[in-house]
Amino acid sequence: MIIGKKGTIRKDLIVPGDKSISHRAVMLGSIANGVTHISGFLNADDCLSTISCMRSLGVKIEHEGDEVTVHGVGLYGLKEPSGVLDCGNSGTTTRLLSGILSGMDFSSRLTGDSSIRKRPMERIMTPLRLMGADISSENDNGCAPLIINPSSLHGITYDLPVSSSQVKSCIIFASLYSNGRTIINEPSLSRDHTERMLKAMGADIRSEGLTVTVDPGKELNAVDVVVPGDISSAAFFMAAALITEGSRVVIRNVGINPTRTGIIKALQDMGGNIDLINKRVAAGEEICDIEVSYSDLHGIELSGDIIPTLIDELPIFAICAAYAKGTTIVKDAKELRYKESDRIGLITRNLKAMGADIEAREDGFIINQNGKRDLHGAVIEDGNDHRIAMSFAVAALSADGETEIVHPECVSISYPGFFKDLLS
Repeated sequence: MIIGKKGTIRKDLIVPGDKSISHRAVMLGSIANGVTHISGFLNADDCLSTISCMRSLGVKIEHEGDEVTVHGVGLYGLKEPSGVLDCGNSGTTTRLLSGILSGMDFSSRLTGDSSIRKRPMERIMTPLRLMGADISSENDNGCAPLIINPSSLHGITYDLPVSSSQVKSCIIFASLYSNGRTIINEPSLSRDHTERMLKAMGADIRSEGLTVTVDPGKELNAVDVVVPGDISSAAFFMAAALITEGSRVVIRNVGINPTRTGIIKALQDMGGNIDLINKRVAAGEEICDIEVSYSDLHGIELSGDIIPTLIDELPIFAICAAYAKGTTIVKDAKELRYKESDRIGLITRNLKAMGADIEAREDGFIINQNGKRDLHGAVIEDGNDHRIAMSFAVAALSADGETEIVHPECVSISYPGFFKDLLS
């Protein structure tokens, strides 16, 4: 896809539903008692992989548009799959489902695409094994395919080496099937959609500061889930408005869970004109409309506790930094190297190709820009990574010349209609 420099952006739009909440609603609805109705479901490849896997485990799921109905089978009602569970490109599906399957009385095998088969799974295998799970890497390389055999699980106290909502949620899911209490301690707060949804479904789960405690034994009861707009998707349009002169964008019904709003704080700290209006609560999640207008941005430093709250948004944050005055430093973000791609490497190589002054670090990057908005078009090495492709599509809107996104189809992982919404 070729994208050229664009004039003023004026949009009032609704972005697709939150990916994290969509995944969890299908999984937890499947092991709850009763029928879970999900509205605003994200119709993207990753979330469709979760539906496919749960259907393979014997769950009846009706899906029409962004409405999904899950006929729960209870904690112990899943059936042995007839074949391999294909998680596609979804790390969330692979890691969270491993926690549930560790408590089953049948064997299962999980795999995915070439990206998933390279992503580290030891981070979930280690705590699951401490709980007594029989889980292994088929190729003994710490990656999928994963083999999970029946075992007896017990509760543990586990200190997460890094803040990760996927690892935390995997342990929480396994703890539902364990004997005894499980306590999870985080170094900093990661997104808490799992805890909120489980509490609404009646699980005995408590969060105090950086500690999550789960006592097993309670059945889950179905609840209706309204999925808000995904702040990760909204971030691309926030950035587009901030870096494109004369622009103004309003994004409706966006989830602003406190564990996810780091990107808003970071962009406001850079001088971004961002207003949160019409705040309200729906199904236990805070939502609002976000109004953003063009701004003169300046460099800042990001590190520490804010990083887990915007880890998925750091690629688009880097684009804003490349159009800001001064120096921007990102540290403590080594997790970026283990996403769908080595995002630190791709951010660095592609921004250099567009003329930015950027230096990669092991756990982040440094961008030194003069604020003259002098990036130019380039061929983008997107690594088939949806967030890289979308971020550099936004960068192209204010760059001189034309920018080529090599694998535009990869955005279907999280936002199938992205290019239509961005370029129309």
